[in-house]
Amino acid sequence: MVAVPAMRLDDGLAISPARFINRELSWLKFNQRVLEEASGTRHPLLERLRFLSISANNLDEFFMVRYAGLREQLRAGITKKSQDGLTPAEQVKAIEDVIAALMEDQQTCWVDLKSELSSEGIEVLSVEDAKLTDGDWLDEYFETNLFPILTPQALDSAQPFPFISNLGFAIAFDLYPVSTNSEPMVGLVPMPAFSSRFIRLPDRATGRLRYVRLESVIAHYQPKLFQGFQARGHCVFRIVRDSDIEIEEEAEDLITEFEILLKQRRRGKIVRIHFDKDSPEHLRSFIARELHAEPRDLVLAGGLLGMKDLSGLITSERHDLLFPPFEPRFPERIREMSGDCFAAIRAKDILVHHPYESFDVVAKYLLQAAVDPEVIAIKQTLYRTTLNSPIVAALIQAAEAGKNVTALVEIKARFDEETNLRLARDLECAGVQVVYGFIDYKTHAKVSLVVRRERDGLRTYTHFGTGNYHPITAKIYTDLSLFTADPAYGRDAGRLFNYVTAYRAPLETGPDFDKLVSSPSSMKQHLLELIQREADAARHGKPSGIWAKMNSLVDSDIIDGLYRASQAGVPIRLIIRGICCLRPGVEGLSENIQVKSLVGRFLEHSRIVCFANGTALPSGKALVYMSSADWMNRNLDRRVESLVPIEVPTVHRQVLNQIMIANLNDDEQSWVMGKDGDYTRQVPENVDRSFSAHQYFMNNPSLSGRGSALVLSEPPKLAPRPNEAK
Repeated sequence: MVAVPAMRLDDGLAISPARFINRELSWLKFNQRVLEEASGTRHPLLERLRFLSISANNLDEFFMVRYAGLREQLRAGITKKSQDGLTPAEQVKAIEDVIAALMEDQQTCWVDLKSELSSEGIEVLSVEDAKLTDGDWLDEYFETNLFPILTPQALDSAQPFPFISNLGFAIAFDLYPVSTNSEPMVGLVPMPAFSSRFIRLPDRATGRLRYVRLESVIAHYQPKLFQGFQARGHCVFRIVRDSDIEIEEEAEDLITEFEILLKQRRRGKIVRIHFDKDSPEHLRSFIARELHAEPRDLVLAGGLLGMKDLSGLITSERHDLLFPPFEPRFPERIREMSGDCFAAIRAKDILVHHPYESFDVVAKYLLQAAVDPEVIAIKQTLYRTTLNSPIVAALIQAAEAGKNVTALVEIKARFDEETNLRLARDLECAGVQVVYGFIDYKTHAKVSLVVRRERDGLRTYTHFGTGNYHPITAKIYTDLSLFTADPAYGRDAGRLFNYVTAYRAPLETGPDFDKLVSSPSSMKQHLLELIQREADAARHGKPSGIWAKMNSLVDSDIIDGLYRASQAGVPIRLIIRGICCLRPGVEGLSENIQVKSLVGRFLEHSRIVCFANGTALPSGKALVYMSSADWMNRNLDRRVESLVPIEVPTVHRQVLNQIMIANLNDDEQSWVMGKDGDYTRQVPENVDRSFSAHQYFMNNPSLSGRGSALVLSEPPKLAPRPNEAK
């Protein structure tokens, strides 16, 4: 545990950067919390396997972007320190130390889960064991399904080392001739990209599900791939490449630029090569040399490589090992209006809480707009979605019906660039006006605007969200959707679209909104002013308080503002799922700040912020906002985001008195952050009366805002740290 000295933040006085926690190390702690969900018995067995797979996938993305970026800074000799005072070299070293332990924990977790899976009738067999019962079947499978798509390659002076794509697997063989007519050589077999990593063996009326790993099957049939040669050893390895994309500021054709960059991503600089620890050292050295890898790129894994592929073992055939099925409800008011979204929204603002309430309502809202002859225009942001998205289908249908449809497609959405490029082409072919936004600023706001002819003139219907228009993630991410016919919100949505589609440079003033607040123009300053107002109230003995929920808290100005508010006596409770660079509970700095993280069945994604506004939280007079933005530099300074005030009393109560309090009360899936940056799992004070926010919302999916509010519990009780428990 790191000792944290007492600190005081005074205006005009520069204090230690130790008041911040390193962003990268904080993210790694979050991924450790994800991995912890794979342990113990709090989740069904296959769901625990899913958490292990997610933690591995998360780590891949971290290598490809954050770690790769720091490595590039290191190569370039950059010594600029992060806000917490670490140089790139110091961060890389600290990251590598933490990652080594994290990857070891992943391997240990897999060994335990594999044993438990076997006891439940799900086996991952060695190829030798599989051959004992299924030898003929494996022979046939190899000849029919693998041999036609494998490309064995002999590596010698006449044959350059082949390209291995990002996250690609390959097997290198140390080959010796069966006769004396040939020279020894190294053979390489890239593993096929579209083959299942875990090959399902035929059922034998035993009720057991049996699998064998693809790489072990390929290795076993090496004599068929390199005829006349016998392997004296082989090496399985996996490549991770730098996958960040940088756009030239002067790029004239953004689409062409991205198509080129996406191809370059696949060939990015190597940042990690993961080897099977049992592989021969001379083969590892040969591969490293041929790939021009640096020593720190080479990592020995003591078990399974590419653990994200473990999701392939999760099967609905064993529903008893999965979470009980949950069917989200469709919003009651729209059902009461015979499914007429516009009539329901006209009556009163509607808040939808995903995934407890169905994302289908968003698709239905746009589909109704597409077929309604009175709708004349639709404007829509698209940051992340799917190729078969019902949102995109509705926009295409609307355009083909002759409506004015504008889609603001953000092709810079990391790892979704290719999908968004394809969607943009489909939309354009249907007659949709596609706009790509600013080159330097991602459009991350989640807004949909429908303009409809009605008796008294044109009326706007607006949807604001905290999450993406993505029908798959909407089933597992917690997010908010606000539907409103308030003309002020409609005007603001129109101004936001015009701000981006007109390609205005993001000026400091930004659009002139009636209700909304946006970045990069004014959101940070607005938040800082609201934080300062709470501090002023506390100094004058008035009620004060700040509650906020988000994915990440990084921005130094916001953090220092919260520190000052804490010093003024403002009680601050933060629910930060992932990265948190603020240190809570530091004497003289943040005694009044509590931070917790929720990790469980659903991924917490909604962004909500509440200010007491001269009253005690929770209160009907509090200022409540939902947002597309986390409190990170990128969201506040380099993205187009929205901060939406919640003003209708019933919706206000839903967000403040139910959703926020439920999250603050959770003691089943919460981790409480200490001033050293470590997290301790919260332990219910009374196990029989423990509270899970996820379970509460599944049992009460449609929160109308009427009736009694939840009561805020006492501050959380903490489990002892592992060393204290001993």
